[in-house]
Amino acid sequence: MGSADSGTPAGSRVVASAAYGSEDLPPSSRAAGPPRTARRSPWNRRRDWAVVAVIGVLVVALSVLVAVKSDNLHTSRALADTPAALPEPPDAVPGAMTQLWQAPSSATPVPIGQDDTVTTADNGEVAGRDPLTGQIRWHYTRNNLPLCTVDTAWGRVNAVYHKSEGCSEVTQLNPATGQITAQRNGDAELGTRLVSDGTHVTTTGKHLLDTWRDDLVKSMEYGQVPFPQYTNKQPRPGCTYGTVAAAAEKIGVIERCPDDPHDRLTVYRATGEHEDEPPVLFSTVLAGSHARVVAMSGDLTAVLLPEQKLLVIFGADGAQKTAYPLDLPASDLAGDPTGGTEQVTRTSDAVYWFTGTKTVALSRDDLAPRWTLDGTVGPGITFAGQLVVPIHGGLAVLNETDGSTLRTVGVDRGGYSGPVRLTALGPVLLEQRGPVVAALR
Repeated sequence: MGSADSGTPAGSRVVASAAYGSEDLPPSSRAAGPPRTARRSPWNRRRDWAVVAVIGVLVVALSVLVAVKSDNLHTSRALADTPAALPEPPDAVPGAMTQLWQAPSSATPVPIGQDDTVTTADNGEVAGRDPLTGQIRWHYTRNNLPLCTVDTAWGRVNAVYHKSEGCSEVTQLNPATGQITAQRNGDAELGTRLVSDGTHVTTTGKHLLDTWRDDLVKSMEYGQVPFPQYTNKQPRPGCTYGTVAAAAEKIGVIERCPDDPHDRLTVYRATGEHEDEPPVLFSTVLAGSHARVVAMSGDLTAVLLPEQKLLVIFGADGAQKTAYPLDLPASDLAGDPTGGTEQVTRTSDAVYWFTGTKTVALSRDDLAPRWTLDGTVGPGITFAGQLVVPIHGGLAVLNETDGSTLRTVGVDRGGYSGPVRLTALGPVLLEQRGPVVAALR
């Protein structure tokens, strides 16, 4: 029997354990002499642990650097419920209007008012405000990125941010709640503006024009494409661009090309089979330089030729249809407007163009000038069922047919005397005064 306290079953043989590092070999093949010492780990040396420590510090530092530069870390936002409906606008423009509030909004060329919300944009913040109080209801803020421009299209707010070399970050927001509806990376240039035809939006620039549809997917690009997939797709990539306008899914641009004696007007489609191959409808060299596209309507394009003081109307085939003389001061004719877009508004039957000192009414049917009002500071809009044009010291209420003044309304702008852009939102009239938006009622 086996021993009761040995723990070894009967008939078994106890084998002494071999020394650590020895091999399980037959007795005859085991080497004589003392057992070998186990090999020392190469990571037991002090310098090896020092290397590990340095690597750890570098990983931590890199993680901190990535976190500091992370867009998410520098983005904050707050959403809002759909606002209550505003009161209806009055039956006519009031005889007196009082300023309700004002707020910085340097990134909006035109005041944005829709869905019973005023949207302001300054530095890196886009904010939805109560039209009557100016209180912020929602905001989308990028602390590490400044805004290039903010405008509205498709009933949404499109905010373009400056990152790296250009205006490459675009966020689309619901104006009522601040909810993000789309985002994209783009190639817009610094100083860009957004030009809308109601269906597409095009970014302006000196070397490249990008066009997006309502989900911010690019539908067309024109000019010096940053990373072209194929060569010879762009008609004149070596030209620079002046003013840009759009209508009926077409884009009109003034080109200045090294081989042309004067400026060139080109009109191309906003969509095509390939986004980098613009379908050009026509391109024609003009009779002068320093030209500007004023407006487009249907198949027509109105171009200002400053040297001749003419407004020339071009048809769908690029042929000149008619020309109208303009009585404008030299200051109104000099250079391109800021952002490459004219100050233009539209009503149901007219296009209103602010030249710099005058407001010119153009027919939407044929873009022919109908009347001119001197001493204005911006184009007109419809408010409370009437045409309202900003003037020095207030507003002029006009007869839309002939431009005659029905009456004026005084507005205290606190010493501001520059251009004014208007937007109506229910009973509230919004004024863009340079980098500030003001609400009047």
